[in-house]
Amino acid sequence: MPLLLLLLAVSVYGYLWLSRRNSTLTRDCKWRLDRRAGPSCYRCAACGAHCDPGAGKTPRDCLRGD
Repeated sequence: MPLLLLLLAVSVYGYLWLSRRNSTLTRDCKWRLDRRAGPSCYRCAACGAHCDPGAGKTPRDCLRGD
């Protein structure tokens, strides 16, 4: 039983690490869909950055400072 709990903990940690590694979003990033600029254009409510990741996709990178 302890081995199973250890395996579960390692699996959860691995999943969280893999899902976080492909994103640079921070707690301050607040991407909002801005239909005035285009059908798939996003604007960050925190810093005002603009991004167009393409149809059906959401921004995965923080553009603060760019």
